[in-house]
Amino acid sequence: MGIHVIKMPDIGEGIAEVELVAWHVKIGDMVAEDQPLADVMTDKATVEIPAPVVGRVVALGGDVGQVMAVGGELIRLEVEGEGNLKPGADAPPAKAAAAPAAVQPAAAAPAPQPAPAPKAE
Repeated sequence: MGIHVIKMPDIGEGIAEVELVAWHVKIGDMVAEDQPLADVMTDKATVEIPAPVVGRVVALGGDVGQVMAVGGELIRLEVEGEGNLKPGADAPPAKAAAAPAAVQPAAAAPAPQPAPAPKAE
């Protein structure tokens, strides 16, 4: 058994993100090829996303109402064979990514002061 990750497809017209409006499956469901998995909405249309493979749902990539980026993980299916998930990347998708800490430049070290010149007597 392997894991097949289905990413949010590019549905055209320069769309970079979509809103997840409905799931048609839940964790544990068996899905057939071309079975509707979810509905997503752009600013112009609602689009049904079908399953490209047969498998069992093991993880959903978001909640209804969540905005998802094109190319982001939509769903994971357990499939016969190897799947498309690379070894070592088997953690379920994170619901929310933590914001990276801002990188602060290192404070400049004060310039060394020259030693005072000895007084001439």
